[in-house]
Amino acid sequence: MHMEPVTHFLTGACMGRAGFNRKTAYATLAMTLAAEAPDLDVLWSVRGPVAAFQHHRGWTHSLLGAPIVAAAVVGVVWLWHRWRQGRSRHKATQQPRWGLLWFFSLLAALSHILLDYTNNYGVRPFYPFSARWYSADLVFIVEPVFLAVLILALVMPAIFGLADSEIGAGRQKFRGRGWAIFALLVMVVTWIFRAGEHGRAIELAGNMDFQGAAVLHVAAEPYPVNPFHWHVVVDTPNFYQLVDVDTRNDQVTTSPQTDVLYKPAVTPAVRVAEQSWLGKVYLDWSKYPYVEEIGVPGNLPPEIADKNPATAVNFRDLRFTYNVLAMRGREHPPLSGTVYLNAADQVVGMQMGGHVQH
Repeated sequence: MHMEPVTHFLTGACMGRAGFNRKTAYATLAMTLAAEAPDLDVLWSVRGPVAAFQHHRGWTHSLLGAPIVAAAVVGVVWLWHRWRQGRSRHKATQQPRWGLLWFFSLLAALSHILLDYTNNYGVRPFYPFSARWYSADLVFIVEPVFLAVLILALVMPAIFGLADSEIGAGRQKFRGRGWAIFALLVMVVTWIFRAGEHGRAIELAGNMDFQGAAVLHVAAEPYPVNPFHWHVVVDTPNFYQLVDVDTRNDQVTTSPQTDVLYKPAVTPAVRVAEQSWLGKVYLDWSKYPYVEEIGVPGNLPPEIADKNPATAVNFRDLRFTYNVLAMRGREHPPLSGTVYLNAADQVVGMQMGGHVQH
């Protein structure tokens, strides 16, 4: 559950085509790679799902790490350039300006952090000095509107190029600048518009009466495509209430029977689970954690069942419990975790999203 890579790649390509490619060779290539490079932290998944969760959006997604990521990308492009030069009898007519290429790659790496900040998973921009998470909650982790406009910006110049070739028009050296700028502006305008609707959703939900309970916090989470549809979590002293908000019609929908989640009791098993590796990482990230002891679930993975767990503690974040991409109805919802304990309240296993940590 992170901003899918296609949006990052396409954003970097559009940034390159927006005019940076006129300044130095390889600008579009470097910016496309740099716009996605921070997500190389997914390699932590080889050490298991909890390790991947702990290190996702770490230093590669920070302001300190962005210059390093940019330098690494320029290093890759330099190797590619040397390889091409070695295979070619003639040197390239336009030699790369490596310092400028690093700066452009830095801008693309920062665009990755910005995109991840605008969704509701969040980023840690000041890591490792501060592990605090920040999120604007403006767009969903997958935003089809962005995908459509970015693809359009990159495809349309090629289509017009084919039309020009049929009528014998001269080939433009840098095609598609206007389309690329248009796509990037659409993204910015979308963020600005959604920011207004986001505030409106919080206001509408916060003004409701929830059994006379004091409202501690309100969070509004976005749906894909529709900027007027929001999943709102209302935090009160004794329970959470989930609210569906339509800001176009100022409509607020909720049910006391299905949308009220009373805060679970903090049992000894819960206390132990919260101090486990998974528990500490999860509570560091989660803004609205829902932690409950659930007993021993059925269909345990063999590597967990062999350790004879006596109970289990489930971790969920209520920001990701709404009905999009079937997140609410899955047996193992995305971004959920389980800690298994034996009869002595010792941790014997951990699981994230259905995957066992070995």
